[in-house]
Amino acid sequence: MLEPGNPPSRWMFPNPAKAAGGRELLAIGGDLEPSTLVDAYARGLFPMPLSPGTEVPIGWISPDPRGILPVDSFHVSRSLRRNMRRFTFTVDRVFDEVVAGCADPDRTNGWIDDRMVAAYHRLHEVGLAHSIEVWAFAEQSNLAGGLFGVEINGLFAAESMFHRVTDASKAAVAELVRVVSAGDHPKQRLIDVQWLTPHLERLGARAIGRPDYLDRLRCALALQPVFGSSPI
Repeated sequence: MLEPGNPPSRWMFPNPAKAAGGRELLAIGGDLEPSTLVDAYARGLFPMPLSPGTEVPIGWISPDPRGILPVDSFHVSRSLRRNMRRFTFTVDRVFDEVVAGCADPDRTNGWIDDRMVAAYHRLHEVGLAHSIEVWAFAEQSNLAGGLFGVEINGLFAAESMFHRVTDASKAAVAELVRVVSAGDHPKQRLIDVQWLTPHLERLGARAIGRPDYLDRLRCALALQPVFGSSPI
């Protein structure tokens, strides 16, 4: 279990660099206050309910290998490029609606419970969590899809995405890459997708070992954010 620690967090997190290779769950417990989350993400950890919708303590995860999306390897297929012309994009206009779309209880393997919704809302209120919204030209009053994540300096931890219109979630990723690429030193920025899936791999994501990820994280944390203000 996590033990009370020193600021910036009330809790003392383990060092992922000292964890055995392949081990993912590194700690259990703590809270989801913004200071705790900032400390965790900056150390290479992220929260995950071990039993969503219950009072079972939160787990703190550091996958090995870890999925990342390098901005220079993002792949836009011809069909996606064509379909993107049907969409418009906004940032942080309806953050809570995007999180709600990602937290839809009908989704398979859903993990975003009420605790996580509240935690991301608090992070959004202090400028550390952001959403990209995708709107269809034909139905601009309805959200076609989107994604949200946590930005700590040059790290963007992409938490989840959803779609109600074909290709809307892929379009949200394309817009995220465009925004991140507009920042200084784009190749040193880190888009963390946690685990590599076939869907993300087709977009250009790849898996790297934990030591490589932690090295990239240190470089990313030295950069200025592209969405909000720098917390550390």
